[in-house]
Amino acid sequence: MESLQAVSSWPVDTAATAVVDARGEVLGTHGPVDHRFPLASVTKLLTSYAVLVAVEEGAVEWDQPAGPEGSTVRHLIAHTSGLAFDSADVQAAPGTKRIYSNTGFQVLADFVAAATEIPFSRYLAEAVFEPLGMASSELTGSAGAGGVSTVSDLVRFAAEVQAPKLVSAELVAEATSVAFPGLRGVLPGFGLQKENDWGLGFELRAAKSPHWTGSASSPRTAGHFGQSGTFLWVDPDAGVACVALTDRAFGEWAVAAWPAFTDGVLAELDRTR
Repeated sequence: MESLQAVSSWPVDTAATAVVDARGEVLGTHGPVDHRFPLASVTKLLTSYAVLVAVEEGAVEWDQPAGPEGSTVRHLIAHTSGLAFDSADVQAAPGTKRIYSNTGFQVLADFVAAATEIPFSRYLAEAVFEPLGMASSELTGSAGAGGVSTVSDLVRFAAEVQAPKLVSAELVAEATSVAFPGLRGVLPGFGLQKENDWGLGFELRAAKSPHWTGSASSPRTAGHFGQSGTFLWVDPDAGVACVALTDRAFGEWAVAAWPAFTDGVLAELDRTR
């Protein structure tokens, strides 16, 4: 795909990207796709998928109490538990505000680990990495931001999200639909959003503006970006997913480059279909 060449103009030392469709066919790549990058918050997608497996297996339930008083597993994974961004402070009643929380994801992972009696990093490997053949992926730190992976591995994950085999399609559809709709909140890097829509671990494009995906991205686009300069999105209306990993921290360069890049990818796909 010629549109992927735009990565060459990004102000980064190392970058890799790929586009994969729902059949698992890789439509194009650019850069060192087997290079391991720190994922930062793209890790939350992998953690969330392990939680989906735990729910599917019956190890945990969405409405089990977890986290602050009144909070549940569903609140934690949807960033509505009330926990602060990076501390144990409770800043709102559960379900009343979208407060993006790394702490909430660690509490969530600890809850799954206790329920399964398996350390969460091991559970993630057994539930997601190993069955998908993600041999270069690892959780080396927090469940919210401590993952390491490659574009090649994340292509396998993006194909799974589009055509689920590890969990039911219905569960993935729930995870990529709005949980607790209509809540205000800050989308990190992009400011206050009147309706900061989120699924179960998946951030949703919806009507957000500004946003890190493209102007041509469908409202149903789901994914995540990371402060390490990484992103993964799945656009079900376009029938494709895209992964991009870099070694430069998110900043103004990404705000300018990523939406244009995504629009270029979607435009090329439209032309070739």
